[in-house]
Amino acid sequence: MNELIYNEYLERAPDYEIIEGVKKFMSPSPHFKHGSIVGNLIIIFGNYFWKNPVAKFIGDNMDVHLPDGNVFKPDFSVICDKSIIKEDGKIHGVPDLIVEILSHSTIKNDRGIKKDIYERNGVKEYWIIDYWNKNIEVYYLVGGRFYLDCVYHLYNQQELELLTEEEKAEIKTEIKVSLFDDLIVDINKVFMWI
Repeated sequence: MNELIYNEYLERAPDYEIIEGVKKFMSPSPHFKHGSIVGNLIIIFGNYFWKNPVAKFIGDNMDVHLPDGNVFKPDFSVICDKSIIKEDGKIHGVPDLIVEILSHSTIKNDRGIKKDIYERNGVKEYWIIDYWNKNIEVYYLVGGRFYLDCVYHLYNQQELELLTEEEKAEIKTEIKVSLFDDLIVDINKVFMWI
């Protein structure tokens, strides 16, 4: 590729979020595993909402304008109040569920300031997905504060062999989405093909 064209691409391609009034530029393209997880979430939630059209979901790079002035591009969002999806194609309000998929450049923000801002704005459920370790941290908003409900981990065969039968019995592989009575997400499907 021509270096001049590539440099122009790099100058234009990065997107940014506004975090506490400061532009924070994002990487131009995510890892393959990141995209696979977003695709899996789209399939999982899409199948559910096809039968139960109670909410909308958005995957990757949709501007979310929060009431406090912060603007984020969550990796995946679920929106129950469809009126916050405006004519400009952006979200102006608070999604009910937000998922962030960790990357090396976002890990500190996703677990730190973004989590705090989502909490402050009233996001009801927040997931942090770590594809390196195949973990999903699920936080529920209770009394205006995020509380860690569970860290779900997809064990490989070698890890399972090191566990006792009691430890194996305690493994949770299904996430009960707090927003809906009957939506259960199997973490095997979230991490499928990665």
